[in-house]
Amino acid sequence: MIIISHDRHFLNQVCTHMADLDYGRIQVWPGTWDDYMEASTQARERQQAANAKAKERVAELQDFVRRFSANKSKARQATSRAKQIDKIKIDEFKPSSRQYPWIRFDYDEKEKLHRQAVEIDNLTFGYEADRTIIKKLTITFDAGDRVAIIGENGVGKTTLLKLMIGALTPQSGALKWAEKARYGYFSQDHATDFDSDLNLTDWISSYVREGGYEGDDAITLIRGTLGRLLFQGDDVKKSVRVISGGEQGRMLFGKLMLQRKNVLVMDEPTNHLDMESIEALNAGLEKFEGTLFFVSHDREFVDSLATRIVEIKADGQIIDYRGTYEEYLSSQGLN
Repeated sequence: MIIISHDRHFLNQVCTHMADLDYGRIQVWPGTWDDYMEASTQARERQQAANAKAKERVAELQDFVRRFSANKSKARQATSRAKQIDKIKIDEFKPSSRQYPWIRFDYDEKEKLHRQAVEIDNLTFGYEADRTIIKKLTITFDAGDRVAIIGENGVGKTTLLKLMIGALTPQSGALKWAEKARYGYFSQDHATDFDSDLNLTDWISSYVREGGYEGDDAITLIRGTLGRLLFQGDDVKKSVRVISGGEQGRMLFGKLMLQRKNVLVMDEPTNHLDMESIEALNAGLEKFEGTLFFVSHDREFVDSLATRIVEIKADGQIIDYRGTYEEYLSSQGLN
């Protein structure tokens, strides 16, 4: 089998070798994705250490040659050392061409939530009169929870998120956020966010102003944010209408970074992302100190982030489990 995938868990479970394509060259590494990451990192570190040692030795020899080449008594030694320089091999070392965006989400410490983030009481919703998707849901989420909402396609995961942010109105029941709760939303379908002829700089500028930045501070922040998200040079002049799905994702992460919300609600945020962006987003959310609600089919992503699992079953049953994804699977006898 030859497989292309950005699903780290899948690669770890299935693959026996990793073929790394970089600078137009393929290098095959034995083992899983995790094995490859560890081995390739160690190989780069060894190469860097060897090159540093070789350069240090060359510098010592060059210094001796420079000092004593004109000295008759040491001319032979200087010639010998000059020959040694020619024999020392410093392998060309190129850092990987793959780039990781820098993603971090923070907010004003004064807006930190305490105790509860949101209370849901007897919430009911259906798109059709005879088909109820969410039925009499009563649940309370605490401040600091990292909630993964899981389930088969079509069971109502996205619907629940839209109800939480007010994009849908429940047929009955109530939903109440904490007074200081300020949520930022990442939609699974975000094409309408980029239905514009604005370039990248102008598109993200409005979110800088939303954060209260003006003048030189705003310009510096815009450039810095775009640069951290790997948009540089003429890239920032492109229309947002023509950027790829992965680039759209990075721009939306930039929007959320600038908005500084204390609650993040994210629907399939790893869709269309390359492996580097997935890992950068994963790291950014691990460091996020607010409350997180997210839907994802990326098992590694879910397992590394979630402290609480909400599974929506096809029959409408909702299971609320406090713990990691692995712990939840074990509790259901699914390991």
